[in-house]
Amino acid sequence: MTGKAPIEDINEDATEMVVGEPKTWAAGVPGVTHSMGPAFAEMGIGRSLKLMTNMNQKDGFDCMSCAWPDPDHRKSFEFCENGAKAVTWEATPVTIPRSFWSEYSITNLLDKSEYWLGMQGRLVEPLYKPKGKDNYQPISWDNAFRLVGDRLKELESPNEATFYTSGRTANETAFIYQLLARSFGTNNLPDCSNMCHESTGKAMGEVIGIGKNTIAYKDFAKADLIIVMGQNPGTNHPRMLTALEEAKEAGAEIVAINPLLEAGLIRYKNPQKVKGIIGHGTGLADQYLQIRAGGDGWLMKAISKQVLDAEAAAPGAVLDHKFIDEHCSGLEEFADHVSGLDHEAVLRATGLTTAEIDELAARYLKADKVIITWAMGLTQHKDAVSIIKEVINLLLLRGNMGKPGAGASPIRGHSNVQGDRTMGIWEQMPPAFLDKLQAEFNFDPPREDGYDVVKAVEAMLDHKTKVWIAMGGNMVAAVSDTVAAEAGFRNVGLNVQISTKLNRNHLTVGEEALILPTMGRTDIDVQASGPQMVTVEDSVCAIHASRGKVPPVSDNLLSEISIVTRIARAVFGDDGPINWAGFEANYDTIRDHIEHVVKGFDNFNERLKRDNGFILPHGPRDSRTFNTPSGKALITVNELEYIDCPPGRLLLQSMRAHDQFNTTIYSLDDRYRGIKKSRRVIFVNPDDLTQLGVKDGQIVDVHSEFTDNVDRVVRNFKVVSFPTSRGCAATYFPEGNPLVPLGFTADGSNTPASKSVVIRLEPVSTQDVQEANSTPEGLLAGA
Repeated sequence: MTGKAPIEDINEDATEMVVGEPKTWAAGVPGVTHSMGPAFAEMGIGRSLKLMTNMNQKDGFDCMSCAWPDPDHRKSFEFCENGAKAVTWEATPVTIPRSFWSEYSITNLLDKSEYWLGMQGRLVEPLYKPKGKDNYQPISWDNAFRLVGDRLKELESPNEATFYTSGRTANETAFIYQLLARSFGTNNLPDCSNMCHESTGKAMGEVIGIGKNTIAYKDFAKADLIIVMGQNPGTNHPRMLTALEEAKEAGAEIVAINPLLEAGLIRYKNPQKVKGIIGHGTGLADQYLQIRAGGDGWLMKAISKQVLDAEAAAPGAVLDHKFIDEHCSGLEEFADHVSGLDHEAVLRATGLTTAEIDELAARYLKADKVIITWAMGLTQHKDAVSIIKEVINLLLLRGNMGKPGAGASPIRGHSNVQGDRTMGIWEQMPPAFLDKLQAEFNFDPPREDGYDVVKAVEAMLDHKTKVWIAMGGNMVAAVSDTVAAEAGFRNVGLNVQISTKLNRNHLTVGEEALILPTMGRTDIDVQASGPQMVTVEDSVCAIHASRGKVPPVSDNLLSEISIVTRIARAVFGDDGPINWAGFEANYDTIRDHIEHVVKGFDNFNERLKRDNGFILPHGPRDSRTFNTPSGKALITVNELEYIDCPPGRLLLQSMRAHDQFNTTIYSLDDRYRGIKKSRRVIFVNPDDLTQLGVKDGQIVDVHSEFTDNVDRVVRNFKVVSFPTSRGCAATYFPEGNPLVPLGFTADGSNTPASKSVVIRLEPVSTQDVQEANSTPEGLLAGA
């Protein structure tokens, strides 16, 4: 199946940007039209309806655009706008013709944007870039697997190979992929978790013994208070808006804490309700705190101090002493620590007023059941681990864990990023997992930690990585310090990308490169034993089945599991202790092994076929038990950072646009923020623009400032006056990534600290803009 790409060429010049007023509500009729319009236009009505009515249904496929949990009682249309766009992007009938690869060299394609690359259609044949060549050319599957096997067997050490994983990979694929890496002899298993919620896992793992959500979906409607921190659900996980609406209707209060005003946290017009179509919709945030970027931990600590002060004024009436005495440790040390909290330092770090902080404290003290939910606005700061520990401290003080309507709720953005970690995709899996893997498959897994994402780039820069294999994703665009990442990838001997569509990581390669085209989540997967299903884990630890519903766009595509198992057979042959061919023939055999290795998957196949899924056990949620060395949840003392911006500087955070999923760009528009036709934008508070002497609409170069004195810059961005917190600015990811040094990471988790970047704006003359825009290199310049 082939077709014409829906776009020819694109001008992403910031001077072409159209700026309107930001929206004050999300979804409604526009959400429907922006969902279904592109789907009907690109896939046709029949294919679109078949896919949309099967998305997130019990006998359908799981949406690939986020990890939001499904309600027990699902609607006929259980998807959101960006879910529909993700399906349209993946299930498009447009395919890249063979002539494309002779027409475009890699050098030519480097001049194209990420948006243009993704819109060319599905990859449908294996491709190979030989040494000394600048074009990909078709290669047979057999020769592709033979090449990968030969290059891996030629390595002097298993640690010269790295196996990267995207968060959309299913549980079964993730399990055998980590098995391939560890059978080969390495723990080099970086994944997208390293760039997003690694700080969450580190913090929660240390203080409550597990880094996962402590609530269920139904808890939202049981909460008295929901505090939404550092996230924009209207864009990143829009189905959360329905859960927040249900909570409001049940009487909950909602507090939004975010540097930018976001439409989805102000008001929601549910397109599946009459009041969402013709009515006002539902107001969500009862209080909206536009916090200074990075001030969240200071705010949590200030609220905890008010809780402890209230307890001192009314002993026994505020803290949950029974819960703390039975299940927690560290209260005395924490109370002593916060007693000396400097209120002026809190105001400076948060950018809030005393009245705003007092109001939030009063809401927290009034509520019996509290949920605090967060995303990358908390996890990508230099002191992110400490910030999240302060969130947990506040919850523990009043027993807001392990009871209905209360708990910690980190929201994952990739559809199975949490499941991948459960399956062993981690460079530092604990010995207990490796012991079970050894017993199940009769080999000795490597025990030393491998590379995370940042360490993987550092290894490439040091010429330590000879073979890179990526299960999905676009890591070169996703990671910080784009210039360094691209240089690293060009040092790799063989770059293998298992992908559905073209992206920039296919173009930043070294001597040799392979693109192995794979089926998507929507594709029907038939193997020797018949039609197959896979599973995913959502944000609240629910495992559910996923079955493709449309034939693949090409008979030449292989499933991810087929690709992994055939690479393994090319390396190990068919005589070893692991039956790789059996895994490919019947995915039930993979689940049988998962059952023996991974806790909570007893009777995996039986439960899956009977109920389409189940909930994994979770000690803090289920029984208020904590897998820490002391057996108790830890109330911790944390030193928080304050990033001081010199005069004339701003604190930058990066974020997604509305028509975007991670590095996948659906359009150049961000309608909730009023932006059209370009992504080269930087949002700044109008008062800061006045103080800086920069005009709304002016074109600027954005420079970051770090002690290494390297001039990192992104050029020709349009300044847009926007209601963000004072002293802060925002730009889109991944366009802002070149501003973040590779080594600038969160303490303890090594996550790129892309929300804590000090920048300055340098106005650009009209002549300079015109000269830069006259060449593709000028538009795409990252440094």
